[in-house]
Amino acid sequence: MKKLKLYEKLGLKNDSDVFDFFIKTLRESIFTWEFFVDWGKIAVKVEEFETELNILNSLIGKHNSETKFVELLKEYPRTRGVLPLLIAVRLEKLRKVPIADDTDINNTRAELKKDYFRIRGNVDEKTTSELKRFYVESGLKNVLEEKNVKSLVDYYTGVEVGMDTNARKNRVGDIMEDIMENYLSDAFSKYEDIEVIPQANRDKIKRKWEQTIRMDKTSRIFDFAIFNKRSDNLFLVETNFYSGGGTKLKSTTGEYRQLAESLNQQGLPLVWVTDGLGWHTARNPLRETFHKNNFVFNLRFVTEGALQELVLE
Repeated sequence: MKKLKLYEKLGLKNDSDVFDFFIKTLRESIFTWEFFVDWGKIAVKVEEFETELNILNSLIGKHNSETKFVELLKEYPRTRGVLPLLIAVRLEKLRKVPIADDTDINNTRAELKKDYFRIRGNVDEKTTSELKRFYVESGLKNVLEEKNVKSLVDYYTGVEVGMDTNARKNRVGDIMEDIMENYLSDAFSKYEDIEVIPQANRDKIKRKWEQTIRMDKTSRIFDFAIFNKRSDNLFLVETNFYSGGGTKLKSTTGEYRQLAESLNQQGLPLVWVTDGLGWHTARNPLRETFHKNNFVFNLRFVTEGALQELVLE
């Protein structure tokens, strides 16, 4: 690790002190209430199928609704594509997961069912049979006939809220990037010589600043690239946050150690800004990377001015 004046200012006398300060000042959370549900994305998905959902609303309260169900699917083919979503299954999942005919232990037959929900093509006898089976065995028939839902549009909105929880992992990274983007704007916008590019790949950096980078992989995108035009120095920034532990953290430290080594050979510093109490479960591999990489900061170091000192010197 490289020495910074900030470390002396904070009373950190050696590398061990700096690492211990890093660990002690890890943040418990960066989550706000906005983290939990992406309502904008959900609204787009619901609107996409709103017409089909309203058509299927006509099944609510109907008894012996299987015949009406098939009629709707034949008259309005696009309704077929909505059906898996009503049981919180995206069509992509049905392309990979065979569905068994029943739970009999002796039954070994299973089939990919995705084609039965295609919105093009005739609803032949086999397709009719499979869709009716889906309607009954999935529980949709009973839910609609018993009026357990009053509006499939509202119901599907709830389904999407549930499925959106799977995207929270990606949103953690987005929140961390938002925090850093706001910080970079506040920290460097008053300096005419400092420019920042978010989501910076090799081509963007080349076009903007005529800086050539040899990437470890062609798809590599850095969360931020910062260029000091006065000193002609380029800084590449990666950010992440880990609220929980896991075996992945050990491999993560190795990945950033290798990336830093690759960039150092080109005279380019990697700034890794990472935070979260998850690092308590991977302290030893983090310590090794912390001391081998030049610049590993958490959000506390950033707010204390570590990144400013590095970029502006």
